Amino acid sequence: MPGPPRALLAVVAHGERICLYAAGRAEVLSPADAAGRIDLAAERLVVWSAARDLTAVVAAGARPARVLDLAEAHRIVRGGWRADPGRVWAAATGLDRGGVPEGPGDDLFAALVTGPGEEDLLTPEGYLRPDAVAGRWTVTDDRLVAWARAALECAGRLGPQLDGLGARAASLAASESAAAVLCLELERDGLPIDRAGAGELIALAAGPRPRDEAHARAIRAERDARVLAVAPGHDHTDLRNPASVRALLAAVGIDVPTTRKWVLENHRHVHPVIPALLDWRRDERIATTYGYGWLDAHVGPDDRLRGTWTACDGAAGRMTAQNGLHNLPVPMRAAVAAAPGWRFVRADLGQIEPRVLAVVSGDPALAEATASPDLYAPVAERLGVERSVAKVAVLAAMYGQRSGTAGRALTGLQRAYPVAMGFLDAAYAAGVSGADLRTFGGRRLRTRGIRDEGSRGRYARNALIQGAAAELFKCWAATVRAALVDAPARIALCLHDELLVHTPAGDAAAVSGVVESALADAARRWSGGAPVRFVADTTVITRWSEAK
Repeated sequence: MPGPPRALLAVVAHGERICLYAAGRAEVLSPADAAGRIDLAAERLVVWSAARDLTAVVAAGARPARVLDLAEAHRIVRGGWRADPGRVWAAATGLDRGGVPEGPGDDLFAALVTGPGEEDLLTPEGYLRPDAVAGRWTVTDDRLVAWARAALECAGRLGPQLDGLGARAASLAASESAAAVLCLELERDGLPIDRAGAGELIALAAGPRPRDEAHARAIRAERDARVLAVAPGHDHTDLRNPASVRALLAAVGIDVPTTRKWVLENHRHVHPVIPALLDWRRDERIATTYGYGWLDAHVGPDDRLRGTWTACDGAAGRMTAQNGLHNLPVPMRAAVAAAPGWRFVRADLGQIEPRVLAVVSGDPALAEATASPDLYAPVAERLGVERSVAKVAVLAAMYGQRSGTAGRALTGLQRAYPVAMGFLDAAYAAGVSGADLRTFGGRRLRTRGIRDEGSRGRYARNALIQGAAAELFKCWAATVRAALVDAPARIALCLHDELLVHTPAGDAAAVSGVVESALADAARRWSGGAPVRFVADTTVITRWSEAK
């Protein structure tokens, strides 16, 4: 039976009891005591998942330096989202995942006869007992120690599986695990919000705070009236019903297949009802989703916006967040404000997808283009087209547009960058066939659940690029986090390709330098030293809205 690698420390939690286990020695501590021990640990921590086992110690102030999150490692190896300890254990030990016990079941007598003994962690078939997976079994110290030993054994079995995916997979597991810990810190620290400023921005869009439901209806009616005023005779249109809105637009001579924003934008100058409707949509979204109820529910008394973060979306691997942290409307960004005496260092990766494509495809001509801070300029020169056409063509190649200006320029791309285009074509063909793929770092991408062949192909092509970009971004974020471990500055927001670091004003210049150097370091390690340049637009701001 494979054993765990050396220098691993299992950390598992049951409520306020934290078990630390390594080399046959166990301690069961409070979160505060465990936090102090973890910060001094030379070993890499092993957890079933950061959210399950490290939430309490991170809340107590721990800053775990090196972690192996078994759930994140499992998602790399197997793909998908579901990664509870029962599934992770079954996959790591070679058991049939279809046999993972889901729960004790309805037949209590059968469970007593065929189930594990009271103190046995494993079922007779070798699975983790379901009440342990559910967190109900580890109520004694001895059981918690057994649970920690199982985590170490699982790490010992997962390690060779990661190694079997290639040299980059273990590094990916490390950065994904660091991102999972970062998610806990983001939840703990929150995003600084100017509460009064947020209230003013909400009022601009949604009107005053309603006194009661009758007042709320009157405010909604007033908001609707601004649209209906430019379309006389349609006072009974329900603006919240897409079919009703389409009927209104048809009545004023605008025939659209859908009322989505990008469709309506093409008709902005046709009739004044279109800009009025788009403004209404913007204000309605703030009123219903990011209004006074959102402010009261999710911005705490310390003026911090908090929500649950995850390191992986279960698909290509992007980070996700709740409560508006990942989809705050642009007009509300002015409410994201650094604390008095503090600043934000905001860094946004530039042209990340085509630069990532240069790495994952190994195209030397595209790699050469990345030497420019504006990659599209040398591409345009090589194709003999305007920069705007080159940009459309490159993005179309990755995201599937094959007609119009983009389609004509794609022929030039095929000649100029055959390796990159061949990589994208091969990814599309693999997706069409229903094959699984692996990202640059080794994450499994499943395509069989997508019924339509064309959709599978487009997903595969997009996911290989976006998945690799997510891997680089999290490697960068983890590198910034590690570099700031002894500083007061903290990462406050991760949004796709953008980092927001909250720092004392006097440290802002130094933190900007840390962010820039961390990108160079992360890109070198992630790419294996590929001759591809990655760039970021880094600025010091007081409010998020000040960023370009």
